[in-house]
Amino acid sequence: MTTREKFQEVVNFNPWARAPKWEFGYWGATIDRWYSEGLPQNHYPSIPKKIETPTAHLYSIAWNSIPGPGLPKGIAIMAGGLYWPTQGFPLDGDVREYFGMDECQVLVNVNLLFEPMFEPKILDDDDRQMVYIDVDGVRRRFLKETATIPSGEDYPIKDWDTWLQLKEERLRLDNIERRLPASWHELVWWYKNRTFPLVIGGYPHGFFGTLAHLMGYENLFISYFENPKLIHDIVSTFTDLWIAIYSEVFKFVKVDAVHIWEDISYGSGSMVSQTVIREFMLPYYKKFTSFLKSEGIDVIFVDTDGDCFDIIPLFIEGGITGMYPFEVSCGMDIVKVRKHFPNLIMMGGIPKSEIQLGPRRIDEILEPVREVLKTGGYIPFGDHFIPPEVSWENFCYYRNRLNAIIDSKG
Repeated sequence: MTTREKFQEVVNFNPWARAPKWEFGYWGATIDRWYSEGLPQNHYPSIPKKIETPTAHLYSIAWNSIPGPGLPKGIAIMAGGLYWPTQGFPLDGDVREYFGMDECQVLVNVNLLFEPMFEPKILDDDDRQMVYIDVDGVRRRFLKETATIPSGEDYPIKDWDTWLQLKEERLRLDNIERRLPASWHELVWWYKNRTFPLVIGGYPHGFFGTLAHLMGYENLFISYFENPKLIHDIVSTFTDLWIAIYSEVFKFVKVDAVHIWEDISYGSGSMVSQTVIREFMLPYYKKFTSFLKSEGIDVIFVDTDGDCFDIIPLFIEGGITGMYPFEVSCGMDIVKVRKHFPNLIMMGGIPKSEIQLGPRRIDEILEPVREVLKTGGYIPFGDHFIPPEVSWENFCYYRNRLNAIIDSKG
């Protein structure tokens, strides 16, 4: 079976289907450690230099500001569970080849934010850091030593005046075709002849996530209470925009799933109350997912880290059908989630940081995987990017054991 066929069988809850062999991804420092410890180096991850859309190439300017050799420590390498291309991240080839893993989910490369994009501008650059304005209009600071995702310092949406200007100049519905990249026709041919799952949406597109990304968390939290009409207008505008863009994309190709990026939860629960979700997110979720289902798309994921257990019912009410990555360190238990939400598609759920503890602990953390795989609707992998504390030896033991469990269910 192709990876796409495996994916379709699993998300349709065929308990005998063999799940795709994916990982969420790996940090750059992790991959470089593994190369030094025995991973054969045939396809060293390549950082893209060309910027086509914010969907695929946000942060590319930062990653390319660090000269080689080696990868930026805090860049992420895509490995299937999280789609590619996104955020200027490279695609893994060597780990996939070594373990016989499956093709990555491919994200439709289309501009879901501002058109025209902002012109990138470097404001300050030295050996230690770079301050710049990215294609989404956010001013960011990138620390070159740690080389993690740049932190936002100033945001394009500050108030009604800045929002209305952006809305008029960069969020119009009468130029949707301009949001397709220059390589669109070549991409469509690739998409139509695919053996991989094709998805749309992704980072940073969500009914909470996009606002946090373009306003900053503090301004967003305050605005929920002091300027609710502004928040409703922003979410409503993006909902209509995404429906218009997806409608254009679907003229050329249909997708296998939709990903909504929220990252709305942290270690002990949701960052906003259920009342806020119900007022400012749920009506737009329902409108958006109703549109998707009218197009025959009923695999709709929400991506959120943290403890999201208490808000799963709200997302289901909003029309989503799957979630990931279920961070175990934040209390997420995939057996408990499956018991309470038997029809929820799940991905992830393996504690990434515990792989470093060796074979005995690895066998223990894989026991819940055996149980949940029996139910169908589950693709197991680490609950975020595999950290550099995990040795190549321990990862090999873990990945070989997980592959064997997946194969035993096919």
